Amino acid sequence: MPVIAVDKPLNLTSHDVVDRTRRARKTRRVGHTGTLDPLATGVLVLAVDASTKLVQFMEADSKDYLAWVALGASTVTLDTEGPVDSVASVPNLDANAVSVALAGLTGPQQQIPPQYSAIQVGGQRAYAVARAGGEIDLPARSVMIHALELLGVYPSVQAAPRHFSPTPDGWAPHADGRAFTLPQPLGEHPTLLIRARVGSGTYLRSLARDLGTALGVPAHLAGLVRTRVGRHRLEHTVPLEDVAEADGLDDLEALEFPRLEADERLALQLRQGKRPEHPAVGRYVVTLDGRLVAVVDGDGQTLKVVRAWAQ
Repeated sequence: MPVIAVDKPLNLTSHDVVDRTRRARKTRRVGHTGTLDPLATGVLVLAVDASTKLVQFMEADSKDYLAWVALGASTVTLDTEGPVDSVASVPNLDANAVSVALAGLTGPQQQIPPQYSAIQVGGQRAYAVARAGGEIDLPARSVMIHALELLGVYPSVQAAPRHFSPTPDGWAPHADGRAFTLPQPLGEHPTLLIRARVGSGTYLRSLARDLGTALGVPAHLAGLVRTRVGRHRLEHTVPLEDVAEADGLDDLEALEFPRLEADERLALQLRQGKRPEHPAVGRYVVTLDGRLVAVVDGDGQTLKVVRAWAQ
């Protein structure tokens, strides 16, 4: 234990953050629940020591972002790492037309990942092949984009808001709010500020590319802040420099599944790996006197143990 939500700084990889946490907490057992690109900032959820066993249950958590999408230029990396590979003039943008394009990208989607990604094909990382001048045929993947909301249209990234505060609907521009640091822009390009809620495996860089395609112009992701992963919100994250002393959440607090309270007999059966009869349907956390017993899947007749915890 514990599970710690860190505010990842700009220009660090997720692995950099894991390495620094290992050194700060004097342990090799540190993992994360979902990569955040070096040019993105915000919520990166870390699992420390025994809590690394929870990673498998949190990798599928939905995520919220603020995304700055620059129109009129695309790059080989789909973000500001570049270089620029296509430019075009951008017609006057109508907010309604952008909202229609966003609606078309919402819901179940088939999304092609970026060439510069950690996806493996035939034992090769896509980014390694791309950096060597090659290209891998990356098939489209099924992703879920729950919501896309246009927060504003601006003449450039530099003119778009940089100060935000949390609201019941997510983080929103606020003059007296928190300042976010974005990568150096690639020029004066019309920019869309978007609030996104997406499922696991969604690439916001690919979303920026696809939004540009829907609008008929090249595009790239000019900035990205992850504001939520599952129950972990940006306003409650720990600065990386404070990770050594962070309390975080214990295993039971970190799991978001509904709970089933067991008696001694049921708890023992689950810890023995048995499949006791039970009418529950779906995934549950099973507890006994407030202590974590197991994560189970119910089919309406029996409970199947996914992971059990010793007494």
